[in-house]
Amino acid sequence: MTYAEGRAERIRPQRFHETPGLEDWRVLGEGACAYFRTGSFAAGARLVQAIGALPGVGDGPPDVDLRHEGVTVRLITITDDSYGLTERHIELARRISSVARTLDIPADPSAVQTVQVTVDALARPDVVPFWRALLGYQDRANSPEDLIDPHGRGAPFYLQQMDAPRPQRNRVHVDVWVPYDRAEARVAAALAAGGRLVNDADAPSNWVLADPEGNEACVGVAGRPGTGPARP
Repeated sequence: MTYAEGRAERIRPQRFHETPGLEDWRVLGEGACAYFRTGSFAAGARLVQAIGALPGVGDGPPDVDLRHEGVTVRLITITDDSYGLTERHIELARRISSVARTLDIPADPSAVQTVQVTVDALARPDVVPFWRALLGYQDRANSPEDLIDPHGRGAPFYLQQMDAPRPQRNRVHVDVWVPYDRAEARVAAALAAGGRLVNDADAPSNWVLADPEGNEACVGVAGRPGTGPARP
């Protein structure tokens, strides 16, 4: 295997989480994310500029969201045949965290999350084209049931295959992906706010909740340290 091939090797979320030096980052449903509390737009702009100057950052640059109070950075590879994390992201995440520390900008791993909309479908191949056209989205690599925003702004849509109709249950729900060390607190907060637990058979990776009127939502975690083999 060449050096370039090694850097492009796909890795699982757990492999990322268990690598030293990545404490600022959390893998969510849509890549590895970090949030840096800059306190001002100018400080955030300096951080973004410093990230842009990192060696090799142009080889699949990170997604960056600059706001006046902070900067969110997402690392993910999206190609025609790949969607996820690679060995390269480990090195890049370390360098980004190092730059932030040099600028005295703290990270807040508890502040990241991603949201996905899930639509249940009895005839998924018939339903996907409608949502693709309506949203202006595109198919996710190697995953015909997933639609993503080509501009990386909107929440992804997942078209979930149903085996039979489910009377009295909603067929559209929201999946909220949170850091592995914040999931139980988020579930507890939702329950305290009037929700109820529908299913926790897949906890601590996924909980199905419902609001007081029965509308469902899921809280999900993309891997966590110490749960099995770190490599695919």
